[in-house]
Amino acid sequence: MHQSQLFNRTRLKLAAWYAGVMGLILSGCGIAVYLHLAQVHWNAIDGEIETLAGTLHDSLEPILDKPGSLSNRVEQVLPGLCRSQTTCKTPPPSSHIHVLGVSTQDLYYIQFLNLSLQRIGAVNTPPQATPQIQTQPWRTIIDTQGQRYHQVSLQLKTSTGQPWGYLQVGRTLEGYDDHLQSLKIFFLFGMPIAILVIGAASWGLAGIAMRPVYDSYQQIQQFTADAAHELRTPLAAIQANVEATLGTTSLSEAQGTLQTIERQNARLSQLVQDLLMLSRMDLKVFPIKRQIVCLNDIVQDLVEEMAAFALSAQITLALELRVQHPVNIVGDEEQLYRLVTNLITNAIQYTSEGTVTVRLLIEDQNAVIQVQDTGVGIAAEDQARVFDRFYRVSSDRSRHTGGAGLGLAIAQAIVEAHHGKIHVQSELGKGSLFTVQFPLKHSRSEFNKSR
Repeated sequence: MHQSQLFNRTRLKLAAWYAGVMGLILSGCGIAVYLHLAQVHWNAIDGEIETLAGTLHDSLEPILDKPGSLSNRVEQVLPGLCRSQTTCKTPPPSSHIHVLGVSTQDLYYIQFLNLSLQRIGAVNTPPQATPQIQTQPWRTIIDTQGQRYHQVSLQLKTSTGQPWGYLQVGRTLEGYDDHLQSLKIFFLFGMPIAILVIGAASWGLAGIAMRPVYDSYQQIQQFTADAAHELRTPLAAIQANVEATLGTTSLSEAQGTLQTIERQNARLSQLVQDLLMLSRMDLKVFPIKRQIVCLNDIVQDLVEEMAAFALSAQITLALELRVQHPVNIVGDEEQLYRLVTNLITNAIQYTSEGTVTVRLLIEDQNAVIQVQDTGVGIAAEDQARVFDRFYRVSSDRSRHTGGAGLGLAIAQAIVEAHHGKIHVQSELGKGSLFTVQFPLKHSRSEFNKSR
């Protein structure tokens, strides 16, 4: 695939599209996760502040007497309470704030405002901001140093129900902001790395996805070249004979030329018919008859019919029936006849001397036809391609026998059309064994459906 610029460009486009789409999806997921974590963390902060403020509100109102005044009883509830407006120290570890469900006391602050919004007491150090009460109880504050705080304001009443002032509970957002900042850095640096990894994976996956397309393209190119080569030879012979005939007036020479043209035309017609049959089988539009076929009769008839052909090639053609009863399958008798003919013909043509044996047996609920020869054999690297169209192991041998390299391709197409399997076992100098299997159970069910 590396030699084709067209496929490399297409592969690059596929990889870019895949990486781009995956990058958008990953970015969208990252943003969604970031927003979700930010919202969950924010809700947790709100819940903690609201719980602390509500508990303090319920604990303090029964002990508030004079509006705007903090009694000693309030200081008993909040030991770290600072009554002045100066900076207050952090309460000692014995503080009772932990009873209210706050484990990290230094994050929180509490301040009391009178009805005039003046600070009259605080726990920890509130942010340096102008105290105010908004219509909404929640407020986010930014102090002079840029530090953010989140607080809630609640109105307090005395034990008699008179307005006392306001309670403000808040906490620093430093940890929250640091957490979000770390998430941003993670996504900022992690996203490009993830995109690079996705891009590399996309390049590999695009190559895997395009491999069958590239192989099919190569096969089409090879098929076109082979078909043109096979057609060129008879056409050149016809053209040469026609030109020779045009230059002579002898009737006998003209008849000889016409006979040559007739043979070449028959060869062309057979080649075209074979190609048409293969094409129709590929498109699943080739009609396959569904009838009961006896394989015993086919192999016996063909061994008898081709005995003379084998004898002329000085080859012994033998038949081995390893079954004691008829072996019937559902299929097209004409096509099965052609299948076995091609296998026997191929075995005879590639055997200079020796024996070609045709066997019929049953193995693992399969009808098995084997054609074994003692010919030249097939190299291991060629065995995977012997069923390719126009592929010939020995081009010199094929020219001698006149084959076009379609016999085994047609055999394989017929076997697959009958839901069977075909494979070859061979060794150079020791011959080849072609084995065809047809499922007997499948054949019976197909026959029942056809009825």
